[in-house]
Amino acid sequence: MCDNDAVSVEHVPPLCLFPEMKDTGEINFRKNLITVPSCDLHNSKKSDDDEFLMLSLSGLMKNNPVGQFHQLIKGNRAIKRKNKKFIEKQILRNHRLQKIKTPDNNFRMISVGNPNFERLSDSFRHIAYGMYFHEFKKRFEGKIDMLFEFLEYTDDNIQTLKTFLKKRFLVENKLNKEIQGDNPAVFYYQFHEPDEFGLIALKMVFYGTAEVYLSFASTDSKEPFDLTWKFIESGINTTLNLGDENFIFNKYSTTNTSK
Repeated sequence: MCDNDAVSVEHVPPLCLFPEMKDTGEINFRKNLITVPSCDLHNSKKSDDDEFLMLSLSGLMKNNPVGQFHQLIKGNRAIKRKNKKFIEKQILRNHRLQKIKTPDNNFRMISVGNPNFERLSDSFRHIAYGMYFHEFKKRFEGKIDMLFEFLEYTDDNIQTLKTFLKKRFLVENKLNKEIQGDNPAVFYYQFHEPDEFGLIALKMVFYGTAEVYLSFASTDSKEPFDLTWKFIESGINTTLNLGDENFIFNKYSTTNTSK
């Protein structure tokens, strides 16, 4: 991420996302973890950010049993060390408790609020740089865009784009590289081949459900031009077809329709 000398190695994703054997017994979720060279600034000095990411991801409702277990054990240990306002100040703004009904007709209390989007973005940007270096054995220089499938956005177009990207990654799985990761219950990922503009896509999945979509546009990539996205950006009602599904952007626009 920078020109500083590498003085250590950094785990990508952060080590704290992976349960320890002292908690799991004999199950090892830390097999063949990915590490990359790192300076002190982008490794040891961001331990608080790593813990923030672990608490943000392990606490998601839809997580697989490994994520739920990690939140119950390591997550609760971390929270007990903090003050009572920690979740509200660091994890969820406008935090409130809400009772929901579970599929087995029981009730549970959950935390609801607005995520610390800027800190989440920064945490995943660190991971993105590390994953790119691990995959291509060189530093990335350029622009990284990302979208969090596990968040609910207030912008309808971004919500539609989330479902579109999810479907597109599923459709293109057979045409691109295989899913990778030796601890898939915690983390797995998939790079896609560069498109006609040289853009590279990456999908990362945490605890089975928390999906993050990233796009790498290097400094030598072509400036992408897609007429469809120009229509969408201009506020024109636009429908994209992918497989057997339609994805409608600018749904309530009165501007001319495009397909």
